[in-house]
Amino acid sequence: MSRLSTPNLEADTGPSGQIYAQIKKAIGAVPNTYAAIAAHGPAALKSILAADAVLTGGSLPRRDLEVVKLVISAAGGCDYCVAAHSHLARLAGVNADVLKQIRDGAPTGDAKRDALVHFVRKLAQSSGTVSDEDFAAIKSAGYSDAQLVEISLAFATTVFTNVFNRINDTDIDFPAVA
Repeated sequence: MSRLSTPNLEADTGPSGQIYAQIKKAIGAVPNTYAAIAAHGPAALKSILAADAVLTGGSLPRRDLEVVKLVISAAGGCDYCVAAHSHLARLAGVNADVLKQIRDGAPTGDAKRDALVHFVRKLAQSSGTVSDEDFAAIKSAGYSDAQLVEISLAFATTVFTNVFNRINDTDIDFPAVA
């Protein structure tokens, strides 16, 4: 059971309730992590949603964004985010076998995706420090300077939700990951 209380989503008419209504309208339901963040820090959730809107409007394909978020979540040990981003990556077109390979740290057979996974894993393991070789590898894989900014933003927002979910022990409401 999650550690932080979450109000009745339907009855909340305050700032959090307005955010819940927007999320529900956009995606049909309010994920447990968003409900808990908004209940105790609506401005924090608004900033995460604003960052996600920036990422959605960016040049990094949705499947790559979800791969970035999955790699960070797996490295951070956030079961909630691993389940969420595995599910969202599947919806973005990444098949289940590839998702398992990514979670297990195995090559996927796609050189560009493997370069992205390696780079993001390196970021996670080194607190964001990468070598000249790591930088050259991600650039030679075809990622632009703008996409490196987007990868950085996705990294930052995912670390926030990973840490929050670890603090909260958020109940997982996405399909289980084997």
